Amino acid sequence: MAREHFTVTLSEIARAGFQDLADARDALTELAERLAQPIAPLLSGLASAADPDAALHRVRQLSEQHRDVLAAIDFDDFARLCVLVGASPALGDFFTRHPARLPEILHEGGAVISADDAREELLRAVSDGDTAEPLVAEAGWIALRTRYRELLAQLMLFDLYAGRDGRAEQVFEAVAESLSGLAAAAIDASLHVARATLAAGASGPVVSPERMDALQLGIIAMGKCGAGELNVVSDVDVIFVVESSNADALDGDALIRLGTRLASEVMRGIHDPAIEPPLWQLDANLRPEGRHGPLVRTLGSMRSYYDRWAKAWEFQALLKARPLAGDLEIAAAFVADTRPLVWTSSSREDFVGSVQRMRERVTEHIADEELDVQLKLGPGGLRDIEFSVQLLQLVHGQYDESLHVAGTLPALRALVDGGYIARSDGDCLASDYCFLRVLEHRLQLRDLRRTALMPTEEHELRVLARATGLAPSAAELHSRWSARKREVRQLHLKIFYAPLLSAVASLPEEELVLGSDAARARLASVGFRDPDGAMRHMAALTRGTSRRAMIQRNLMPVLLQWLSDGTDPDFGLLAFRRVSEANRETPWYLRLLRDGTEAAERLTRVLSNSRYAAELLESIPEAVAWLERDESLQPMQLQTLFDEMRAIASRRAGIDSAAVALRAVHRREVLRLAMGRIVGVIDDVAVAAGLDAAHTALLDALLLSVRGGTAPYGKAPANSESGGEAPPAIELALIGMGRYGGRELGFASDIDLIAVFRAPPDVASDRASREATRLISELRRAVADPRFPVDLDFDLRPEGKNGPLVRSLDAYRAYYARWSVIWEAQALLRARPVAGDARLGADFVSLADEIRYPQHFAEEQVREVRRIKARVEAERLPRGADPKRHLKLGPGGISDVEWLVQLLQLRSGAEHPALRTVSTVAALQAAGEVGLLREDDIEHLLDSWRFASRVRTALKLWTGRSSNSLPTGWNDLAGIAGVLGMSRTHTSELEERWFAVSRRARAVFEREFFGYEDAPRFTVT
Repeated sequence: MAREHFTVTLSEIARAGFQDLADARDALTELAERLAQPIAPLLSGLASAADPDAALHRVRQLSEQHRDVLAAIDFDDFARLCVLVGASPALGDFFTRHPARLPEILHEGGAVISADDAREELLRAVSDGDTAEPLVAEAGWIALRTRYRELLAQLMLFDLYAGRDGRAEQVFEAVAESLSGLAAAAIDASLHVARATLAAGASGPVVSPERMDALQLGIIAMGKCGAGELNVVSDVDVIFVVESSNADALDGDALIRLGTRLASEVMRGIHDPAIEPPLWQLDANLRPEGRHGPLVRTLGSMRSYYDRWAKAWEFQALLKARPLAGDLEIAAAFVADTRPLVWTSSSREDFVGSVQRMRERVTEHIADEELDVQLKLGPGGLRDIEFSVQLLQLVHGQYDESLHVAGTLPALRALVDGGYIARSDGDCLASDYCFLRVLEHRLQLRDLRRTALMPTEEHELRVLARATGLAPSAAELHSRWSARKREVRQLHLKIFYAPLLSAVASLPEEELVLGSDAARARLASVGFRDPDGAMRHMAALTRGTSRRAMIQRNLMPVLLQWLSDGTDPDFGLLAFRRVSEANRETPWYLRLLRDGTEAAERLTRVLSNSRYAAELLESIPEAVAWLERDESLQPMQLQTLFDEMRAIASRRAGIDSAAVALRAVHRREVLRLAMGRIVGVIDDVAVAAGLDAAHTALLDALLLSVRGGTAPYGKAPANSESGGEAPPAIELALIGMGRYGGRELGFASDIDLIAVFRAPPDVASDRASREATRLISELRRAVADPRFPVDLDFDLRPEGKNGPLVRSLDAYRAYYARWSVIWEAQALLRARPVAGDARLGADFVSLADEIRYPQHFAEEQVREVRRIKARVEAERLPRGADPKRHLKLGPGGISDVEWLVQLLQLRSGAEHPALRTVSTVAALQAAGEVGLLREDDIEHLLDSWRFASRVRTALKLWTGRSSNSLPTGWNDLAGIAGVLGMSRTHTSELEERWFAVSRRARAVFEREFFGYEDAPRFTVT
């Protein structure tokens, strides 16, 4: 042959689609010479490949190792070979190992394979040609896997040529059905080998023919295989069911053990390592109890599980169940048994929500770097279509048998025919589904491995475009894929949340037209007092054609309904607009609202029920993300906050800079607690612990900054005081008082403190006092937050407001020894160290113990406590306030309970150590244990104290202001009820509850505190 037949130019190589031009030319020349064929037809064949470089490499391998095979094919077959191995280098590698049937496959040109033909071919492959007996163990596996891949190549050749003709989407359904039939045949063939393996004793003990004949194993397909829409490479989900045809030979535990052995052997034949690589994973994790449950069960055991224990997602999975392999009668009986349960599952409580949350969890588990390239699991991917279709099937299928189909495409057609989806939407979703599945097939075909990640490199995208025939170039393929994703996501939101919208919104389309009278009437009817204002906020949120505006429009009906369930939907919508605008640049925000239904509902509950939380959230808009997870709404541990705030304080150069950052962390934690309380994730006990941690960590870190950054107490750095002289190295401690000291804070509680210092012997007391006062004054200045007031109250110090702000420990000791009055000893009952020098704080507590737990509390001292309490009731109640409605100072209120507890502690604390606690609740319980109060009296006191505390917290959350009176207006009462999770239509019950608990508590107080013997007794029921 003339030399010119073996030459080719680089430009010709480039036009054929090669990337590495010089290497391709050399390799092509070598191939032509080896095959004694002209280059031109070889180049033409390679140019038809999706990846000519990969195709040339595999063809060269074949020519080197199996020259006779290539010599047996003509140029048309050579072109088919290039198309096949250019799209699937992995199949090229396979035929390098097993070339025998390659010419036959290429010559036939590819075809769809029926399930019956595939089963016949694979069963023949795993049978000995001479004896027709099944092959055993690995010999059978190799024969199975080899013939399977030959049949797969035949099918893929058909699919690839359909793509070249622009028909890949049209033939997808037939190809997916053929892949499902091929998988069923492979499992049947593996079962054939497995039975022979067990009977021969090649895998464990020999199984007798009688027992083997009695074992009936039905294999049920789930997932895509069950739907008849399997991928090129995918997990094949199955469930194994066993029965015995001869109870005398095999029954009970023996049946389960042998069934498990057989099922395990079937799985090994498909996916255990061997000389010929595994086909795919045979996955039985959709069985009852998942991977923790038994691999096989009897039909009776299956019925029992699904009747009693199965969860919503398990019925969704059963939607695609069909008999697959093995004993088809048993498999069909399983499907028939579970079918009624599938179609009634949507009537279960929160079924729709559970399905939606499961879809959300799928998205959550995607790595951040994969989220935008996931064909299957990401937003706008295959799962969006599948979940939308399945949800509508399950919701409406209980009434409409036409929806009782397993495949996604048949189900879409049924939903359209039934009027559940608009025909245009259904056609779009069906087309999008086929488009995405073709992409997925080609990606998996390349290396014969499971993947659903779109490539990002231009070369890989170009190969994919050529393999699919879906676009002429890499850029065009990416553009079309992006458009499909957007379309899928929009339709998913429209369809997937349709059952939810119909249940909670019921908003006709014409009522959504902004500015219409119907829309105003609808808004007014659901509780908006200013429909025009609400319309303006809606217009601002949904105006335009941006993706953000479109999502807001889709979400708005249900958001409005949720907001209207709150006490103040008008303020809630305004706050929602502000939060949305603050999160405008955060990509996760709308995704959270769109995909995290519970988070969106929680957000509307927070905004429409709590001005306090809403205003805080506007300053920390990213905190919306916490609403998606209960764990994010739990209070942070004190040590964690200590570490965070101390680290911040150590990195800031000055107190002002540190204070701004520390106050932001403190504000963040208070918001976390407020949102957690409003949505019901945490209770008042957790709120108290969280507030205590937030306040304590803030004071600790600020004190550290005030003292000079990271310098330990006692070694303060030099400053400008006294002409550059270092300030005196004093110890300083803060002592929590009141509810703060008792670790029983609510959102309306003050932060009561006293301060104590101790100076070294060589430091003059007046100089040390000035330094301590300076530090405390600086602390008060640093803690003041213009955006979120945090006031430190030092009024419980000796002499109150008239006394010095801070005293030395010795000064406290001298004062208490000579001048202290009863109320000051009483105040010390809840004193505990919270920040500063721990040793000094402990020394102060030791001093306080001597004062607050006296060895003898005389009767005249008891009378003095009673006199002060009477005076407080007479003088401190606000003018014009209704005493019965005052939660703190009114009859049976917080003050009554705490004064009674404190009197018991003063009188008996020395005698009963259990009473030596800073907690009111703990002290009450201790009083019962030592016999000072009756159990029912304790219950009355606790009911009143807790209820009053809850209402004070709710008032603060609702209005953003502290108040100690139960309001009289319906709106505020409804606001309290909304925060507490009570019905807003029964506000009178709130009042009646308070009057009842306070009346009982007052009766106990009068009897036990004042000694009124005729005070009524109540029995707890």
